[in-house]
Parts: sequence; structure tokens; C-alpha cells
Amino acid sequence: MGPIEQKAIQLMQKIRNENKKFNILLHINENLVDEAIVLDSKQNKGKLAGKFIVVKSNILTKGMIANCASKVLEDFVSPYDSTVIRKIREQDGLIVGMANMDEFACGSSGENSAFSPCSNPSALGYIPGGSSSGSAAAVAAGFCDVALGSDTGGSIRNPASHCGVIGIKPSYGLVSRYGLIDLSMSLDQIGTLSKNIDDAFLVLDVIKGKDELDARTFDSGKITNTLPSNLRVGVLKIKGVNPEIQKIIDKQVENLKVIYGWNVKEVKVDMIDLAVETYYPLVYSEFFSGTRKFDGRRFGKKIGDYSGKEVLRRILGGSEITKAEHFGRYYQKALQISNHIKNEMNKVFDTVDAVILPTCPGLPWKIGDEMRAEEIYAYDACTIPANLAGICAISIPSGTIKGIPVGMQIFCGKGQESKLYGVAKIASSLKQLSL
Repeated sequence: MGPIEQKAIQLMQKIRNENKKFNILLHINENLVDEAIVLDSKQNKGKLAGKFIVVKSNILTKGMIANCASKVLEDFVSPYDSTVIRKIREQDGLIVGMANMDEFACGSSGENSAFSPCSNPSALGYIPGGSSSGSAAAVAAGFCDVALGSDTGGSIRNPASHCGVIGIKPSYGLVSRYGLIDLSMSLDQIGTLSKNIDDAFLVLDVIKGKDELDARTFDSGKITNTLPSNLRVGVLKIKGVNPEIQKIIDKQVENLKVIYGWNVKEVKVDMIDLAVETYYPLVYSEFFSGTRKFDGRRFGKKIGDYSGKEVLRRILGGSEITKAEHFGRYYQKALQISNHIKNEMNKVFDTVDAVILPTCPGLPWKIGDEMRAEEIYAYDACTIPANLAGICAISIPSGTIKGIPVGMQIFCGKGQESKLYGVAKIASSLKQLSL
């Protein structure tokens, strides 16, 4: 028995024993062991040989069900591979299965899945975060080496923080969106989650690059661990952050300053406190436009008849915002503020190499707790700015509060994933704090 086959057997056993408990995977690749046997016998293996990868259920993976955790697409089998999956397969990565999520990526908790939420393996009874809930939970539960998620306003970094794993949102356009059932076309990016920072960037390096099927993509060259000398770090404070979370982040920044001699200063971004209010008109409008294809004729069932309340809220909101009598009033104003935040963020990167802040302003709540929509939306306040600016960002585990994971977030400029890798590699080497 080869090493890859042996690992595949162990993973499948673990998944069969624990998946019902956590409800992480909605579809499992039953051919995984056979594929591992074939790979063991292959002479010239790719970069991802021996890496087992879970995929968020809104990324098309040929032969597997990509249902976006919705009854609308309950039995939809992907007819082809998305660009990211094609690249992973070319480098001999093995697909374990398709992960649970918030329905059509609408949510920040993982509770909006039509097939019930998955549990947080790192904080039992608490939400895993979302919308890439199953992807983060799969990593935390040890179901895979790396998971793919999509990040519109924090949907990779938010669950990475709550589950105590690493989550990367690449620069907009670094990774092809071809084959992604998107939430918001101008903000979405496919990224990676892992317990191992090197694995997360290894898979990101494989899936990135220019793609003729996505006109917004660009080629940035190989991602390497690059750390500038005399590193300049900006600390960004966001209103409404839990003081205990901020305390952990501040202490870790101080440790980086003392141990590694980083130059640290506080930075400000004009209008950043309007990020949430700016983000949602854009998402509502683009989601409404993108879901018109789910009309019950071409793909699955009619979305308005079979989707949950958060999906309906966004469809109805987008329908109202885009009405002729409101043309330009909301969407165009949101675009103007988004561009202003983007420009202000770029000015910050003229003076610092990286920006550090919390990933989430609060701790995860217990599954089933009553939360108002405004409270849930506010959990993206720290992550949304990176999507509006189109820059790269990562969440790394930094500590715990009463045993619940807390993530530290790092921003770098657009196309500066190599710098992000270098900064995050050092930051993630710190001992995690606990309160």
C-alpha cells in the first residue's frame, strides 16, 4: 500500500465516523481511494501530490454536486471543472468532497445552509462562521490538508478566525472566478484555508494566474516567502471591536515589534467605518442580477420558491435598489464610497508594507442564538475593506478567549501575496495568547 492510498483510507474512515456529527461535507468523493492508488503508481507527480482538498459547494467540480447548500440546486452535478479545480487536478491534488456553506454564500455564520449548519470543531456548539463554513470546519476537523472557499466580504477569513485556522483572500483578479457560482461578481475571490501556512500558499500559487475565461485575472509571478527589511506595519483600529479581541491583537503586534524589530504605527483610512453600509448595496444589486438565471428552466428550481430567508432578503433588496426610479441613488453612491476607500487604502500602502487588525469584531455565537441581521452584517466590518480595495488579506490564529479561537488579520497591497506570505509566516510563529 502506497503512502497516498494509506492517507486516503484514513481520511475516508475519519470522515465516515465524524461527518454526521459535524455536518461538514454535503458530497463525498467515493472514488478517493482509487484515485490515490493511481497517484501512488504515477512516476512524475505534481506539486500537490498527496494533498487532499475540500471544495466549497459553489465551485464547480466535475462529477460532484455543487448545490450551494440550497434546495434550488439540490441535485446539480457540475458538468465541468472550474479553472481552479482544473489546475489542482493537473498538479495531482485529490478532491475529498464538497463542503457545507451559507446558502448561495449569503451569510456570515454558516447557519443559512438548507441542509442544516455545520458545527465548529474548534468550539463545539458555536457557529463556524461563514459563508465558507464547511471549508474552515473541514480543515479544523482534519478532513483535508487544504480547503477552497470564496470570499466576498470576509467569507474565508471570518470562518478561519472562528475555527482557528488560516484563511487567505487573494487580490481581486489573482485567481480565476470561472466556474464559481458567485455572490457578487465585482468582489468575489476564491482562496485557500489550511492549518499549515505553507500549504495554504502552495495551493494558492497553483490556482492563481491569468485565465482567458476570466477577463479580470492577471499574472503576478510565483508566490514566494518574501519579507522586506525594516518592515513597516500599520495598525488599523475599527469601531465596535470586542476589547478582549483587540487586546490580543495589540499584544501580538507588540510582540512582533519587540522580537523582530518591526516598525509599527497606527494608520487611519477615511470612511472605513462606512464599509459595511457601502458593501451591502453592491452585494444586493449584483446578487439579484446574478440569480436571475435560477428561473426553474435552465438550472435547478426557481430561486424565489425554494430559497431561505437570507437569500430572499438579498434578492428583494437588490430588486428594490436596481429599480428604475432608484437608478444611481444607492448602487452608484456605494461605488463612489467603495472607490474612495480603495484609494485611501492604497495611500496607506505608500507608507507601510502591511496592515494588521482583528479578523472579526466579536466572538462566534452559539448555533441557534437569535441575532438581528444588522448584528450579523457587522461581523464583516473588519474584513470588508480588503474586498472593496481589491487587496490581499489573511487571517491567522492568534489566541483564544475562554477557549474560543481569535484571528489576527493582515492586509498587503494588490498583487503582493509574496509579501503577505512573508509577514504572515513570521506572525503565525508567535505563541498564541489566551484570555
